[in-house]
Amino acid sequence: MHVLRDYALLADGERGILVGPRGEHAWLCAPVWDSEAVFGALIGGGGLYAVTPVGDRFVWGGYYDEATLIWRNRWATGTGIVECCDALALPADPHTAVVLRRIETVDGPARVRAVLDPRAGFGRHRLTRLRCRDGVWAGRCGELYVRWSGAPEATVAEEGGLEAVFEVPEGDHHDLVLEISDRPLSEPPRSAGTLWHSTREGWAEQVPRIDGTIADRDARHAYAVLCGLTSRGGGMAAGATTCLPERADAGRNYDYRFAWIRDQAYAGQAVAAQGPHALLGRAVDFVAERLAEDGPKLRPAYTVRGGPVPPEQPIDLPGYPGAAPVTGNAAHGQFQLDSFGEALLLFAAAGGHDRLEARHWRAVETAVDAIGERGREPDSGIWELDPQRWTHSRLTCVAGLRAIARYAPTVQGARWNTLADAMLADADADCLHPSGRWQRSPQDERVDAALVLPAVRGAVPADDPRTRATLDAVLEDLCRDEFVYRFRLGDLPLGEGEGAFLLCGFATSLALHQQGDEARANRWFERSRSGCGSPGLLAEEYDVEQRQLRGNLPQAFVHAMLLEAATRLARPPSTMIGGTSHETGHEEA
Repeated sequence: MHVLRDYALLADGERGILVGPRGEHAWLCAPVWDSEAVFGALIGGGGLYAVTPVGDRFVWGGYYDEATLIWRNRWATGTGIVECCDALALPADPHTAVVLRRIETVDGPARVRAVLDPRAGFGRHRLTRLRCRDGVWAGRCGELYVRWSGAPEATVAEEGGLEAVFEVPEGDHHDLVLEISDRPLSEPPRSAGTLWHSTREGWAEQVPRIDGTIADRDARHAYAVLCGLTSRGGGMAAGATTCLPERADAGRNYDYRFAWIRDQAYAGQAVAAQGPHALLGRAVDFVAERLAEDGPKLRPAYTVRGGPVPPEQPIDLPGYPGAAPVTGNAAHGQFQLDSFGEALLLFAAAGGHDRLEARHWRAVETAVDAIGERGREPDSGIWELDPQRWTHSRLTCVAGLRAIARYAPTVQGARWNTLADAMLADADADCLHPSGRWQRSPQDERVDAALVLPAVRGAVPADDPRTRATLDAVLEDLCRDEFVYRFRLGDLPLGEGEGAFLLCGFATSLALHQQGDEARANRWFERSRSGCGSPGLLAEEYDVEQRQLRGNLPQAFVHAMLLEAATRLARPPSTMIGGTSHETGHEEA
């Protein structure tokens, strides 16, 4: 087990693997994101798949092939340099995970050990019914079917699983292909070369060229991460993992292997700032389908297939240090008003690229009606707290109504703007602090970094005194060394109650950019994007004192905000005020 900054992600949209520096696949839920873990070593469970140089003396490094989630662990040993190239194969099958591992010698020969010990059900079920036929191993792991190619000389380890040692000559490579499925693997295994070709082609098709930002490489990497987290049905997992602690022994350990409406909207808006790429359409379709099914009872989160999120329950495992492991999420029973506003902002972003169809407009009308019907109800808000009339939720709905009204027929758009005016007046009446800034709710006068976003989205103008007062308060009260925290927890100093919240850091950089403060906008952006490990993955929080990632890894909405901020900060501020892009001629939410 390692600190989170050392892990890389493999993902194909349907599931994800965390890879550690010793070549261990420490986390995989199969067949899909919210299934039980097959490799659960990350949270103290059984299950592991490792490829590691033989011997104790090696130095680790690693990197992604550009614009992919193909990861290369690189080890300098006493006799040379060897890499292990890892990927989940594309195109992805929702029933079968295909794990590719290619051991390549870079300098000198290599001797490596492979250990395959899957344990389904968070470690409850070992590999059984093992047999080797024509050099291919097959077996069962609980209700899953397992097949391993490329290791005919493997032996059954004393504690279970399979183990093999490979000698790879200089300039050569050795392929391993692992398949894990909830269906019998009746078709012959495809060759490793064919699988690698289709996987590289798949990444080339998915990830567009991204340039003209202030951080092109990181922006494109963020897009690749979002692709890896997004299923073929459009649902995007908020994170690849469950119950990694935001703060040790604080009880804030959550399961993020589900698709939040808010996160879908953030990702879609970020992509729309770049262009009408495929991820925008997939987000729009997923959210529109949920609105069609649930209407004003829209849930905050769903499984990536659109089903209900199970309630939270504990797992009988040690957990990642400092965490009590859980699956499921209590958000399934919450009402989060801002989800409707975010949905409208997403649809407006698609409207800016002329990507709204009749079914999307029906979803728009459903969201608008829900805001009119439920806009005064207490909700759990962006931070999923006890229900109050959270200011951020109401202002997000104002922004969404104003944004989508620009694409509606005149009479309809006027009606939606009238509803936005009424909601803004309502918030102004009971959520404006005496100092002139927005406060969190009528009952909570504290500053909240989320309150910079509604102005960025066009709820109120950039030059409105409330906008400037709110941003000034966040900079004064919630920033330390250009890192941004959500809100103060009681009397605790910043950093003691929780880590810096990277979403808020990128949002603050957007707000500073909107005000024309380019120097500080770039400083806040750079600090937030520095809060990653060597694979360039961002978690929800960053512990500034210890320079460590906190929470589930990776966090989708943080990568979405990095992509959007990198794009927008490269343009004049006037192109984003009020959500209108004068540079491209499109209206953007």
